[in-house]
Amino acid sequence: MKLRFSPTSPYVRKVTVTLIETGLEDRVERIPTRVWDPETDIATVNPLGKIPALVTDDGEVLFDSPVICEYLDSLHDGDKLFPASGAPRWRALRLLALGDGMTDAGVLKLLESRRPEAFQYDKWAHRQGTVIGRAMDALEGELERLDGPLTIGHIAVACSIGWLDLRFPDPDWRTDRPGLAEWFEKFSERPSMTATVPKEAA
Repeated sequence: MKLRFSPTSPYVRKVTVTLIETGLEDRVERIPTRVWDPETDIATVNPLGKIPALVTDDGEVLFDSPVICEYLDSLHDGDKLFPASGAPRWRALRLLALGDGMTDAGVLKLLESRRPEAFQYDKWAHRQGTVIGRAMDALEGELERLDGPLTIGHIAVACSIGWLDLRFPDPDWRTDRPGLAEWFEKFSERPSMTATVPKEAA
């Protein structure tokens, strides 16, 4: 398999953590990809022009990250990150949506900040920050959902928070949400997380 990736992408990190947690890391060749490079060929792999994109051993191209993660989860015989059915599945998928939604809002906020100043829309950026704050408040209010067996939802939430810490350092979120902060610090000690801490490309 081949994975098109960028070292700072939270969506890529979610896939990479999944690879490590499922024991599949050695089965994937990682191909660095800069989607904003005018010379990139990513559109020939993923018509959406986004990463991550996974080329399977059969030549099938999968995107986006939830699809890739569920595919990888189907390739191993251990405990599944995507529960098969019932309440556990919907809880995992809800957490996945919450984590990815936080990331989506953060990406929109970051892209807005990179527009020429005259074209930046402060209200739009503020709206995205509000979305992130509400999501964190929801997680703080239902910490029991972060307990239990590891699922793709836990991975999505942790990767989102890790990326937000990189792009928008704000210690106040920990002060206001001590339970979530404690969970995140503990979860970040997993080998799959320590091995995938996002860093700016050299």
